[in-house]
Amino acid sequence: MDLLAATKKLETLRALMAGHTDTSEERRILELLTGASAAELHFLLSNVDLEALLSDMDDRVVGPDHHTALLDLLCTKRAAELSLPVRASLVTALQVGTTHTEAERRIRDLFLGLRGRELTAFKNLLDAGSNHQDLEKLLFDDVDDPALREEILTHLRREAEAAPSGENKVLSDIDDTFYANLKDRRYPSKTVYPGVLAFYAELDRGPGIIPGREGDLTFVTARPMDALGVVENMTLETLREHGVPPHAVLSGSFAHLIGNSRIADKKFDNFQRYVRAFPEYGFVFVGDSGQGDVEFGDRMLAAAPQAVHAVFIHDVVDTPEATRQGWRAKRIFFFDTYVGAAVEAFERGVISRDGVARVARAAQESFEGIRFDSPGQREARKLELDRDLQRAAALIVPSRASAAAPGAAGR
Repeated sequence: MDLLAATKKLETLRALMAGHTDTSEERRILELLTGASAAELHFLLSNVDLEALLSDMDDRVVGPDHHTALLDLLCTKRAAELSLPVRASLVTALQVGTTHTEAERRIRDLFLGLRGRELTAFKNLLDAGSNHQDLEKLLFDDVDDPALREEILTHLRREAEAAPSGENKVLSDIDDTFYANLKDRRYPSKTVYPGVLAFYAELDRGPGIIPGREGDLTFVTARPMDALGVVENMTLETLREHGVPPHAVLSGSFAHLIGNSRIADKKFDNFQRYVRAFPEYGFVFVGDSGQGDVEFGDRMLAAAPQAVHAVFIHDVVDTPEATRQGWRAKRIFFFDTYVGAAVEAFERGVISRDGVARVARAAQESFEGIRFDSPGQREARKLELDRDLQRAAALIVPSRASAAAPGAAGR
C-alpha cells in the first residue's frame, strides 16, 4: 500500500464527513471506499470514526439510499477483506443507539461470515470493549428480532461443536469477592483481597505449559444495569482503577437487588445468556458466601455440568466446616484466602502448579501493603494466610517451595 496515497484518501474522507453531508458528498464517500484497495480500505476504516461515518450516510424517501449502499459495501460485498478488529468496530458502531432491523441484519451477516477460531476471536473482540456495549448486550438486547438472534446463536453453537476453544471463561462476582465491600468486616473496607488478581490471571492462563488467550475474565454482579449503561460503566472504571485487566461486566437489575434468591436468579439468567454466546468455552466461577453466589454456582453446575468445571466461594460469613464439605461434593469449594483458592483450583485441574506459586507470592506481597483497622484484625488474617501458604508449599516443587514458605507474610 502506498501510505502517502492512502493518507490523502483519509484526509479526503474526513473532509467529506465534516459538518453536514449532502447527497454529492455521500456519493463521493461511497466512490472513495468502493475504489480503495483492500489495504487502503482497512487503513481508512481503522482511522475514521465509524459511528460518524454510518450516521453521515442517509437513505432518502426520494433519492439515493446511500446508508443502505454503505452497509452493502462494508457488511456484504467487502466484508471478507476487513480485519477482525475492523469488523468488530463496525458492529460496535451499528450497536450504538437504537439498532434498527436493517442494522440487525447486517450484524447477523457479519457473524455468519466467520467460522471456527476466527469467529471466537471476533466475539472476544466484541466482548472486550471499555464500556457496557459488550457481546451479551449485543445479542440479547440490541438484536431484538428473535429470528435474527436465533440465526446467530445457531451459527455460534454449530461452530462451537466443530471448534471448541479448550479454554475457560472466568466469571467472578465483585463485592466481597474482588474486594471487601458489603458483609466482609475481616478486612478494611474497599481492600482488594491479597492474591485475587493473580488468581484471576492464573484461571485465565489455564493449567497448560502454554498460556491460554488472555482476556477471558468477566464479572457477574447484582449491580443494576440502566438503559444508558451508567452504572456498568462506573463499575468497569472502578475495576480498572484497582488494576483489573480488560474484562466485561454482566450486570443485574433494580428488580433483583433484594434477596439472595432474586440476586441468584438474575445472575443465572446472565450466565445462561453467556453460555449461549460462548458455547465453545468451559467456565469457572468465583463468588462469595454473602449474597446468593452459592445458590448461583449450584444452579450453574446443574444447568451445565460439563461446561462448568468448578465454583470457588470466598467465605465471608464463617460457614461451618460440615457445610463446606457438603458443598465440596458438588464441586463448590469454599476458601478463606486466594492462596487456598489456588490450591483448590490446582487440584481441580484449572490452574498449574507454577500458578499456585505465583498466587502465593502475589498474596504475600499485597498482604504487606494492607493497613488493617487493628492489630487483632491483621493477626487473624495472617494466620489464615500462613495456613494456606503451608498448603501451597506442599504442592510446589522443592526448588520453588521457599518462595511460598509461611512466614513471609509479615514475620
